[in-house]
Order: sequence, then C-alpha cells, then structure tokens
Amino acid sequence: MTGRDRMENRRDAERTRLAQADAGEEPWRAWGPYLSERAWGTVREDYSEHGTAWDYFPHDHARSRTYRWNEDGMAGICDEWQTFCFGLALWNGADPILKERMFGLGGDGGNHGEDVKDYWWYLDSTPTHSFMRWRYHYPQAAFPYDELVAVNGERGRDETEYELVDTGVFDDDRYWAVTVDYAKASPTDMCVLITVANRGDQEARLHVLPTLWFRNTWSWGLPGRDQVPRLTGSPGRLVGEHWVLGQLVLEGDGEPTTLLCDNETNTDRLWGLPGRSAYPKDGINDHVVNGADTVNPAGEGTKGALHYVLDVPARGEARIRVRLSRTSPPPANQPAPELDLGADFEAVLAARQTEADEFFARLIPGGASREEALVARQAIAGLMWGKQFYHFDVQQWLDGDPAATPPPDGHRFGRNSSWRHMNSFDVISMPDPWEYPWYAAWDLAFHCVTIARVDPGFAKSQLLLLLREWYLHPNGQIPAYEWAFGDVNPPVHAWAALKVFEIDGGRDFDFLARMMHKLLLNFTWWVNRKDIGGNNVFEGGFLGLDNVGPFDRSAALPVAGVLEQSDGTGWMAMYALNLLDMALILAVHDPTYSDIATKFFEHFAYIAAAANEGLWEEEDSFFYDVLRLPDGTSTPLKVRSVVGLLPLAAVTRLTTATLNRLPELTARLRWFLSNKPEYAGVIGARRLGSDGRQQRLLSMVGPDQVVRLLARMLDEEEFLSPYGLRTLSRRHLEEPFTVELGGQEFTVGYEPAESTSGLFGGNSNWRGPIWMPTNFMLISALRDHAAFFGDDLLVEYPTRSGTKHTLTEIADDLSARLISMFVPDAWGRRPIYGICELFQTHPDWKDLIAFPEYFHGDNGAGLGAWHQTGWTALVADLILTLRR
Repeated sequence: MTGRDRMENRRDAERTRLAQADAGEEPWRAWGPYLSERAWGTVREDYSEHGTAWDYFPHDHARSRTYRWNEDGMAGICDEWQTFCFGLALWNGADPILKERMFGLGGDGGNHGEDVKDYWWYLDSTPTHSFMRWRYHYPQAAFPYDELVAVNGERGRDETEYELVDTGVFDDDRYWAVTVDYAKASPTDMCVLITVANRGDQEARLHVLPTLWFRNTWSWGLPGRDQVPRLTGSPGRLVGEHWVLGQLVLEGDGEPTTLLCDNETNTDRLWGLPGRSAYPKDGINDHVVNGADTVNPAGEGTKGALHYVLDVPARGEARIRVRLSRTSPPPANQPAPELDLGADFEAVLAARQTEADEFFARLIPGGASREEALVARQAIAGLMWGKQFYHFDVQQWLDGDPAATPPPDGHRFGRNSSWRHMNSFDVISMPDPWEYPWYAAWDLAFHCVTIARVDPGFAKSQLLLLLREWYLHPNGQIPAYEWAFGDVNPPVHAWAALKVFEIDGGRDFDFLARMMHKLLLNFTWWVNRKDIGGNNVFEGGFLGLDNVGPFDRSAALPVAGVLEQSDGTGWMAMYALNLLDMALILAVHDPTYSDIATKFFEHFAYIAAAANEGLWEEEDSFFYDVLRLPDGTSTPLKVRSVVGLLPLAAVTRLTTATLNRLPELTARLRWFLSNKPEYAGVIGARRLGSDGRQQRLLSMVGPDQVVRLLARMLDEEEFLSPYGLRTLSRRHLEEPFTVELGGQEFTVGYEPAESTSGLFGGNSNWRGPIWMPTNFMLISALRDHAAFFGDDLLVEYPTRSGTKHTLTEIADDLSARLISMFVPDAWGRRPIYGICELFQTHPDWKDLIAFPEYFHGDNGAGLGAWHQTGWTALVADLILTLRR
C-alpha cells in the first residue's frame, strides 16, 4: 500500500466505520450519547391521577428517586439498550447538591412554559460517535436555584424569561469551563478526556465525579428481570458485571476516591418509608456534599463514581483521563485487565479528532466561510448528541408494574390509553434533549433530512421506525409525541423519505418501497379521519403550529361546526404528490406501481381543486382556514399566517420522459383533462424544460396564484424579515384579527417573540417568530417551482422594491437570511444571541453556537428551547446546499 493509499484510508476512516456498522460487521453505533438530559417531569415517569407530570416527578426528586423508563445525566453515554450509563457529576463546594443533571423550570414554573437554566453546548460528533466533544459552563458561586424559581414565578407572559446569566453568577469570569472529549478505540472502548478550566482570577476547587451506573430494571417485579448487576470498586477503578453486557471497566488516572451506592430510591428521604438499600441513589451526593456515611464501605453497588478533588490555579486548567471499556463478554468471570491511560489513550484521541476534522472537511463545501463551517459542524454535532435511548411500553405504563402500587384510574384510562400497542425500545433523534426529551413525529422527519447528509443509514432507519407495527396505530395514525400520541402532526414523512432517498444517491428502492407501503395506511387514515365532509378539504387540529389560530385548533370549537384548514389541506395535497413521486420512481423497477401513481395523481387533483374553491380568497390572494357552520354558512378566519403559505409546498413536475415511460398514467392524464376540465388549473400548466422536453406542473397553487401569493410572502411589511420568513404577517401588529364566536372574542396579533398566550402551555409561539422547518419547506417549494419555470418567471423581491429575481435567486437569498442569524454580522455579533453581551463578545462564549427552537420575527434573536438542534439543524443543510 502506498503512502497515498494509507492517507486515503485514514481520510475515509469515519465512512469506513459507517459502512461497517450498516453492514453489521462492527457495531460502531452501539455506544453513543444516548443518555437523556432529562427524565424527570416526563410523561413516562408520571403515574398521577390527572397527568401532572412536572409535579409528580420534580427536579428535587431526581437525585433520590429511581427512574422507571430511562436515565438522565450530563455529557452522558450509554449502550443502545441503556444497560449501563456513564455521565459527569460536578460540585463547586457551594451548591446544596451535586450537579448531576441540568436544572430548569417545568411547564408551570416558567413564564413561557418549561425552560432549562443551564448552559452547555454540543461542539462535535461524528455519526458513529467515534469522536465527540461537549462543553458546560458551571458557576463557582452557589447555583441560584431558588432565585431562578422565584423570579420566573413572579414574571408574566409579557415579560422576558429570567435566565442564569441574569443572576450575575458569571460576572468577573467566576466559572468553570468543563469540556469532555470522547474517542472510541473500538465500538466498546471509549477514551474520555475531561478538561476543567478555571476562568476566575483566584485559585478554586472543583469536585469532578465521572460516574458509572446500571439502569434499574430489577425492582419492578417483572418476570425474569429480577437479576441485579454489580459494580465493585478499587483504587481508581470500577468493575461492572452484567449477565447480558459482560464485564465493564471504568478506570481513571491519578488517585481518585472510589465511591459506590445503589441505583435505588431513597424512600426515607422522599416519603419517610424504609427502602430497598441502605445506600440509595443519592448516597454519593450526600457523602460528597454533606460528608454523610451514605456510600457502601464494602465498595459494592450498582452506581459508582471516581471522586477527584482538583485545586486549579487562577486561569489554569486540569485534565482527567478516564477510560470505559467492555473487557469481556458474559459470564465475565476473569480478572479485569488494566486499561491503558497513557500513550495508547493519547494516540486514540488524536487519531479520532483528526479523522473527524477530515470527515467534516470533505462534507462541508469549500465555498462555505469559516463561520458557516463552524455552524454546520456544531449543528450536526447537536443532532448526533440528540439521539437518545427511548423506552416506553404503554400497556405496562397504563397498568402499572407488579411490584408497584397500581396506578389511579385517571392514569389508566386517561392520556394515551388508546395506544396500548406501543412498545418503544429504541435510540431515537429527539427534538431537544432537555425541553423535549421525547420524539415528535414531524420534528423527526426534518431531523432526518440533515442526518442523511452524514449518516443516511440512520436517517432511513428513523423514518421507518415510526411506521413499524409497534409505533403506527392499527388504524394507520403515526404517533405524535408522548404527551398525546393521538394529536396530529403534519404528514411530512413521505416528503422526508424522498429527500433522504435523493441525498443518499437515489438507489435504495427497497427503503422507498417499505416507506410507501406503510404510508399508504397513514394516508388512508387521514382521508377517513380528517376529511369529515368527504369533500377533499381537511381538518387536522393544531398540526404542530400551537397557537397560530385565534383559538386552539385541536380542542372543541367554540361553536358547532367544522374548521377546514388551509395547512391541513396543503399538507395532504403535498402528501398525495409525494406518494405520486414515490410511485413514479418505483414504477421504473415494478410496473405495478403505475396504478398507485394514477391514484395519487387524481387524488391530488381533487384536493387541490377543492382547496382553491373553498379556502382561496381571491380578493386577498391568500388561503385561509374556514369555519363551516351547520346552517351551511361559512366564516373565513382571515389570519394571514404560514397556514396560508404552506399550500405552496404541494408541487411536483411530470416530465416527458416520465410520461413516456408510463403510458397508462399519460392516458389517464389526457382523459382527466378532456373529461374534467375544471381541474386544468392544478394540472394544466405546461412548458419546455431546460432539456427542451415538455413538462407539466402539478401544483395546488396555479401559475398566476404563485405570483400573487409570493407578493404577500415576500413583502417586508408582512412575512419577509431580514432573517427569513415570519409565521404571521407583521401587518397584524397594527391590525390584529378578531372574531366573535359563541359569545366570546378571539384575537390574533403579531407577536415577534415569546407567546403571550397560554395555548399549549405558552412554551412556543407561531404568531410572528421565524421557524426553521416552515422556512425550509417554503424554500424547497420555491426550488421545486423553479425547476418548472426556470429563469423565465421573475418575481419582485422584496415586494414593491422594483427589483425582480428568479425563484432560485429568491430561495438562495432566503437561505442566506436564515444562515445569517448564526454567523457574526458586520459588527461581529450573532443575531441569535440578541443583546446578551456575554454571548456576543466574550472570547470564551461567542463561538459556542446554540440552535434555538425559533427566532424573533424582527431581529433574529433565539427563543424557546435553547438546544432545539433537531429541526433547527436544517441550517446545516441550507449551508451545504447554498455553498455547494
């Protein structure tokens, strides 16, 4: 092998690992950052009468109470079945408790819903997690738990949230910058480097506790699951024995003290009752913080830590090397070997970091700026760190465990009681690892588009997962999210599947066929359940857009009637075209799909025509939701929101090549236009493509409507912001929409930042802010229309500017506006960080990128969940597309 060959092999090392994992040769994905960052306050841990999850399992219980369904921690990893967990605990000597998990407020505690009150970032991760980097900033003064609770509790919805930085604990750089690097020597051998940097001007002490524990699966009284694993301690190391995993060794350098307790609930502290262990889950916490005799002197348990006490000089740093390795399969009855923390450790760490750099250098185009490359890499890192082990057997949860008190009737017959078939035991990409530590169906579809850029195998498996029998409801509904599986998310799975198929090279026809077979069931569910009148105009409920309308669209209407939705109908028109496109691709290899293509061609035509007749307002050039009353009258809800723009996404092209290949579809199209001319507006547009061949446009929005609707969308006084597209027209700032129904008045006004409405807990806002997923959909729609119109269609951009651009140019500029929120502007400030000087100017903070849930409609400041790297990571896809 030549030197050049060796270099190429090294440069492709991560792709080689991915190929080995996909082929089942090496389990490179077996260990990863699958440990949740919050398990308390979740539906799974809630066994209350009325579903009050935040109250039933609060943060104060988390250190003392064993979780039922999954564990949580900081900078954590686990195996894909969460047999073991590894995470970081810290203590600054002033806090009342160890910092073992991130702190935040529940749905009732924050003035805008749940909100985390810690600062951490995902700086790096390859798709196999062969190299990862995590960063956390920990105050040296006592963490202001009580102050954060009290001040936020006093603030109303019209005030900003009180954040950790507002308390002053980071003033004068009195904090620790803690960085954790992970590097895999093998799929089950992880080198961990913990770097703690004292940013203050005085020497300070920090307690660092790398912690290993087994998930408690033995105390629930389930048959065959009562075997208890074991951890034993000796100086500087922990050795674990598990009947499935085998032997596990955690070894650290230096001279840490080994502390052990049991992953069991401290029932005495919580309820004054005797417990299963004399050294329960919070034993290490109580020992370190209070000096209590709460760790097992025999050096055994199911939870253990290596306790380091570091005195670090002013502006100095200290490093801890830790190695975690599976050293033997079951029965693991051999003495545990010593792990190399010297030259081999350093070589693995250096090699994996170099390979990660090379992987991303090949991925990110040279046209991207250094700042854009940084944003793309950290966005992908967040997606990778957002994978979590998710366990939820709904039937077991509803009925309770044999060894537990039976749940109250309100629990057993309340939330999710019609989803008993669901049994999740998978690693899934989460919307946000703290605020939303549970999958959401439409979020996941967007995640997969960006994930496919680095790991198409995982992206495809995620899309297929929610369509499997243990997720998809027998009636065909895709589960929405654990707070209410029966809520309805937009049907974007087919759209995402096509995107992933294309990104992956357009060759995996088996994946596309598997997706289509299950999506046919889901499409049928939509037609049967969400088209009450059978008129091809759809309802759907809130459809993920929380408070976009004047009232809660998923609740009972204020008056008798049916709410026909422009977004629901637009999504379904798009869904029909997505399935048509799938059928056209698959028909190349299997002619039987021609029949399916014909079916969805016609179904699209019916939906699009019905929408134009019933939801399009000619005078306003906009689609509106319409309230149909029992007496036959109707009331359009004239809120100019993203609801009326989403019909643009229902678009595709039929080329001459496609029609020549499928004569049956060609014949049906001709018959349809001849015998049903009323549908010509949605399937009649024809023109020559760039190759000189004729093509036909299928679009819910006709050519004339496109220009008129874009005039609204691209108006700076309405939707167009310097940073992308708002979700509500800014004209509603001066002209709020108000409607009176059932004796009540309902109003929607432009709110560019946090919501002042309590709908859906008030923790998100679709009445003005910029949201990445809808922007991404509309940019994709512009590119799809551009593929038909080419450079021949010029649109004024911005509206009334006197300057016209092609749709491709507009899509590019909208992409650049979204990207600009994350990169420094001419003054060196990132718009996402708003007026916070610490984040904008401090050299230790300004290049650590957050990926917020949504953004201020006027200035681009980040809002909502702070680590929403799921769909906000679409910014990486925008960078890769724009700079390719």
